[in-house]
Amino acid sequence: MINSVAKEAKRKTGNRFIDCDIHNEVPSNEVLKQYLPLRWRKYMDMVGLRSYHGFVQSVPYPKGNPGGTRADAWPPNGQIPGSDLKFMQEQLLDPLNLEYGILNCLYRVGEQLNDEYGAALARAVNDWQIAEWLDKEPRLRASIVIPYENADMAVEEINRVASHSGFVQVLIMPRTREPMGRRKYWKIYEAAENHGLPIAVHFGGLGGNAITSSGFPSYYIEDHTSMAQAFQCQVISMVCEGIFERFPNLQVVMLEGGFAWMPSLMWRLDKHWKRLNEEVPFLKRKPSEYIRRHMHFTTQPIEEPPVPEYLLQVIEHLGSDDMLMFATDYPHWDYDSPDLTFDAKFPEKLKQKFFYKNAQSLYRFPDKE
Repeated sequence: MINSVAKEAKRKTGNRFIDCDIHNEVPSNEVLKQYLPLRWRKYMDMVGLRSYHGFVQSVPYPKGNPGGTRADAWPPNGQIPGSDLKFMQEQLLDPLNLEYGILNCLYRVGEQLNDEYGAALARAVNDWQIAEWLDKEPRLRASIVIPYENADMAVEEINRVASHSGFVQVLIMPRTREPMGRRKYWKIYEAAENHGLPIAVHFGGLGGNAITSSGFPSYYIEDHTSMAQAFQCQVISMVCEGIFERFPNLQVVMLEGGFAWMPSLMWRLDKHWKRLNEEVPFLKRKPSEYIRRHMHFTTQPIEEPPVPEYLLQVIEHLGSDDMLMFATDYPHWDYDSPDLTFDAKFPEKLKQKFFYKNAQSLYRFPDKE
């Protein structure tokens, strides 16, 4: 059970925790309708959710458990996992003694065929987060959900709620309709930078394109594993399109995409930049320098090499131990308990950085000690 694992984790490690990836779920469309104007309540009844993907009312690769959740994460009230604050407090926040937890709601506002509908859903979800989560639990913070394929509407929503102290970043899925470095998204980065908010890129998304460069695979295991490719493409795009030259104070958090692929990607980018830099004269530094200065990665799903020492080598090859932050991915099936995230011989100094200090610094959380 998550509860018992979490208690054991606190007893063993004695560390302070910030969980950078917790999923709160809208219990039902009926609940969300309470935050929608009448026009969009009627529209929801008529069309439901319609994404860019050809699998109109579903996802192409159904998960083994509904919503990809743990079997023991269903609240006693019968609602879907992640939808009940009290149960989340009992199962995650209290046992781990979390100082802060960041909510990433994955309701599909950014994928809607109708941009205005997506914007209305974003407003509703953010208002629901404020009323039902942020105002009720001081340990929680949240990501602003936006209709990210329409930058003007996304900026409007960022500006509307960014002043609320509970929101700490802006959420985008990595499988966007175009690479994230493209000009169509720049207004979003400008607004986030103006408000001092990182851009969070979280596992998922249905952008209307095949999920691999060779088309659609056969199985969920392929879909899940190949998500790392989407993150890699977005890192390359944001660096090579000069996002961090244009927005020098912008920070980007890559959530649930892994990180062991980063050293080789940085080496490859740096090598090609030396030979092809005339194509991108606006890049004043090596690609790896932009990545180390502006990008952060969560531990879940942490790569688990057969020899634990190899993980330390990967972190060394990253060239910075400031880039990694702890996440559980609660309440999903691949939840990571803190006591199992790192080997027992993993240096305590690094654990402190990854469990707490790096996230506290990035999000400027007050130190509670």
